Amino acid sequence: MTGPLGWLLDAQVHVVGSPVLVREIVGNVFGLVSALLGLRRVVWAWPVGMIGNGLLFTVFLGGVFATPQAHDLYGQAGRQVFFFAVSVYGWWRWSRNRRSGDGAEPAVVPRWATGRERLALLVAAAVGTAAAYPVLAALGSWGPLPDAWILVGSLLATYGMARGWVEFWLIWIAVDAVGVPLLLGGGFYPSAAMYLVYGAFCAAGFYAWWRTSRTVTRTRIPATYSEVVA
Repeated sequence: MTGPLGWLLDAQVHVVGSPVLVREIVGNVFGLVSALLGLRRVVWAWPVGMIGNGLLFTVFLGGVFATPQAHDLYGQAGRQVFFFAVSVYGWWRWSRNRRSGDGAEPAVVPRWATGRERLALLVAAAVGTAAAYPVLAALGSWGPLPDAWILVGSLLATYGMARGWVEFWLIWIAVDAVGVPLLLGGGFYPSAAMYLVYGAFCAAGFYAWWRTSRTVTRTRIPATYSEVVA
């Protein structure tokens, strides 16, 4: 393939003597921009993130798209597909919230999940990881157990962001803590470095959303509006 797209698919740089795909770097940059927009509760966080998902899918599915790494991470590749699908939902939900408000407010109002919602998250995390592990192991994914948690935890965090739950930042931190050693071991250095950046960023994001949720609680926004954007 020739032209800009062909260059993006084939271009590599060398980091500490190891080849790294340019599209892995670009995909992670889109992911970081999406996270920054999400922190500010801007609707464009979703489509920007979807572009990054598409690029990173081609990186982790090395059996189809040529990559310099020696390992395939099917859970990492699969989560990009699920990310894309959940992002469609998040994009729709935040856009609906903006249309329901006055257009000047952010697309979502942060709130803590209820006790029932937190229990549902824990159950989904346990069941999802247990179900994904044997599938990833059968596919030959490298590090299937941590890969399974990264897949499931990432989906739960993305869904929590769409719902406006403050806890979604904590889920991302738990994903990053597992993802860094897995990606370093697999040779995905830009993604591992980005996970470190994400970890620090998620701590800041959690603090920002927590402060906003306290402000919203003190001001006691009208129930009808909180139900629309929660």
